[in-house]
Amino acid sequence: MENVDAERYRAPALDKGLDIIELLAAVDGGLTQAEIAKRLGRSHNELYRMLNTLVRRGYVARLAGDRFSLTLKLFGLAQLHVPVRHLVSYATPLMRELANESHQANQLVVFDRGEVVVIAQQEAPQYWGISIRVGAHVSLFDTGSGHVLLAFRPQDERMRMIAEHAGSSEQPEVTPEFVAQLDQVRERGYEMMPSVQTAGVFNLSAPVLGPDRRAIAALTIPYIHLVNAPAAPDIAATLKLVRARASALSRLIGSDIATQG
Repeated sequence: MENVDAERYRAPALDKGLDIIELLAAVDGGLTQAEIAKRLGRSHNELYRMLNTLVRRGYVARLAGDRFSLTLKLFGLAQLHVPVRHLVSYATPLMRELANESHQANQLVVFDRGEVVVIAQQEAPQYWGISIRVGAHVSLFDTGSGHVLLAFRPQDERMRMIAEHAGSSEQPEVTPEFVAQLDQVRERGYEMMPSVQTAGVFNLSAPVLGPDRRAIAALTIPYIHLVNAPAAPDIAATLKLVRARASALSRLIGSDIATQG
């Protein structure tokens, strides 16, 4: 009886779409329509409209050579899921402590459907500080947060993130120098760079890593030198604080990353 009911309430089109998504999630570099059809044991005609729908809805991208690849839209939707809301709840007390220790504002940033989005922010405890409102979009290419989110992903995921970002803003050329810069960020475990947007500000960014050691968020302080706060740590000490809090948050969400430096 259970098998009869299961068959009665099947949704073949939904099954077909999920089969495609699950298949593309397991391969690198994408597949052609013919390859997808062969692996799923379906005809080209069965998959044609489904693939077009998935492309139109942003779940699949059509690449050069008529290949299809999964986008990061599912990852973006996951930002609305309960575990990600828990990430903010875990991060809030750590971010508050970081602000008090550093005398600086800080923010937590994720990659969401082609954009780099601030999901939490903590004001500086005193009068001066650089804060960015929750929900604001920042650059993927010329911010510490964007560099960290790209650096702590495999190369194929980096390129998908860049391709998605290009759909919502002008895409700069991805040069070998830029890729090498991301590799350096990954090797040293953080980004420290002058702000391109605001003079006198340095982006101090560290990754929040999931159990698979991919960056799911970046914790960033837009550091300013406080001339009227002699007790405030200098930029090197502040960088250590950012890294320590990012490591603590990584451990809370299940990563085994250890505090460095």
